[in-house]
Amino acid sequence: MSDSCCGTVAVEIEQFATPQRATSGQTSNLPVVVIGGGPVGLAAAAHLAERGIDFTLLEAGDRVAASVARWGHVRVFSPYRYNIDAAARRLLEADGWTAPDSDWLPTGTELIDDYLAPLAKLFSDKVRLGAKVTAISRLGYDRVRTTGREQVPFLIRLADGTELQARAIIDASGTYTSPNVLGASGLPAHGENEVFIDHALPDVLGTDRDRYEGKRVLVVGAGHSAATTLLALAELPDTPITWAIRAGDATRTYGGGDADALPARGALGTRLRVHVESGRITLLTGFFTHRVNATDQGIQVISRDPAGHEQSVTVDQVVSATGYRPDHSIASELRLDLDPVLGSTRALAPLIDPNQHSCGTVPAHGVDELAHPEPGYYAVGVKSYGRAPTFLMATGYEQVRSVVAALAGDWEAARDVQLDLPETGVCSSNLVEAQEQRVGLATGISGGLLAAPLPLTTVGASAESGGSCCG
Repeated sequence: MSDSCCGTVAVEIEQFATPQRATSGQTSNLPVVVIGGGPVGLAAAAHLAERGIDFTLLEAGDRVAASVARWGHVRVFSPYRYNIDAAARRLLEADGWTAPDSDWLPTGTELIDDYLAPLAKLFSDKVRLGAKVTAISRLGYDRVRTTGREQVPFLIRLADGTELQARAIIDASGTYTSPNVLGASGLPAHGENEVFIDHALPDVLGTDRDRYEGKRVLVVGAGHSAATTLLALAELPDTPITWAIRAGDATRTYGGGDADALPARGALGTRLRVHVESGRITLLTGFFTHRVNATDQGIQVISRDPAGHEQSVTVDQVVSATGYRPDHSIASELRLDLDPVLGSTRALAPLIDPNQHSCGTVPAHGVDELAHPEPGYYAVGVKSYGRAPTFLMATGYEQVRSVVAALAGDWEAARDVQLDLPETGVCSSNLVEAQEQRVGLATGISGGLLAAPLPLTTVGASAESGGSCCG
C-alpha cells in the first residue's frame, strides 16, 4: 500500500505455504531443458548425454535445425573441422557414423543431412519438434520473489499451452527469427512494415529466383549475408542491383582478402569488390534508411543521414541484411543481468565487443561468463552474443561443454575453457580454390559462401553487420 501520495510504497510479498515448495532433491530429478535444435542446442544435448544427465530438447520448427534449413542453400565459410562438436563426434562415431571431409565447406543443407540430423536421431524421443517456447519462469514464483527461489523448478510454457518443468535451462534458441530493422538508428523506417521486405539470405538462385530475376533489387547491409546475397544476384541476367550501406566505403565488408584465415570469407569480399568496381553492382554509401514508400514505380527507399541530406532509390525488391538482435522476452520473468549495449551478459560483453574483436580474436569463455543472477539459466550460442556479430559455431560448442560440465558438478572442467579459432589476417591457404574445382564456386555462390554476417576486421562493427560469424 502507499504511505502517502508522494511517499514510499510498501509492497507486500505473498508468502507461499510449504507444500508449494519443491525440495532441491525433487528439482534435481527433473531434466535439463535445451531450447533450440540447431548446431549449438544439439551439441548441448550431446554433452548432456555423454555425462548421463537427463534432458529434453525443444525445437520450435518441424525439423531439427529449422533455422539452418532456411539458409540451406548457403555455403558456410568455415570448414567442417570447426563445425562439429567434440562430444557429438564421439557419440556419432560410436554409432558407426563417418565424419565428412574436415576441409569441406558445407551448405546449410549438408550440415543438417551429414551431421545434425544423424546426431538428433541418436537422442530419439528426447527431441520434441514443433515445441515453441513462449515463456519461462519459476514454479510459483514471479521475478520479484526471492526466498526459496533456487529450490523450485523452472516452469516452461509452450505455444500449445503445454507446461513442463526443468532443473536447468540451456537456451540455444538463436536470433534468426528476430532480425534487425531496416531503418537506421535502430528504429524501423517509416513505412517499413507496409511493404514486403525480404530478410537475409533469400534463395535467389533457387526457390526465390522468380521473385528476383529481371527485377530491380536493393540490398541493405554491410555484413556477409549482404555480400552473399549480392554475389548470388550478380548471377541473374538483366537484374539491376543496388547495394546500400551506412559507412562511407565498403572496406570493412571487403575484408582481409587473401590474408583472411578463413579463405572462403576472404574470397567473398574480393569477388564482391570486383562486381562493384565493374559497375555490375551500384554501391550507395552513407545510406541511412529513413522511409519506405510503395509507389506506382516500385518501392521507394529514402535515406536521411544525420546531417539531414536525403537520397533515394526506387526498386522492385528489397533485401534487409542488417543483422539480428536477441529476443529475451520469453525470459522476462527470470532475473537476467544483460549488458546495456550488446544484450549479452555483462561479463561476456567486453570479450565479444565488435569494436575490439573479430570472431577469431574472442577469448575463450564459458559458464562463469554466461551465468545470470537466475541460477541454472544459460543463454548460449549466437543468442548469448546479443548484437555482437563475432560468433562462431566452435565458440558455442565450447560454451555448452563448459555449461554442461558445471551442471554435472565438474567445475574444474567447466572452467578449463579453450578455443582454437581462425583469426582474420594471420594466414592464407588454397582451400577456396580447391573447393572451386570440386563444386564450382567460381563466384562464391553454388549456394553462397556464408551462413550469416560478420565483420572481418577488429574494429568498426555496427548493428548493420549483426548476426553470426559462421552460422
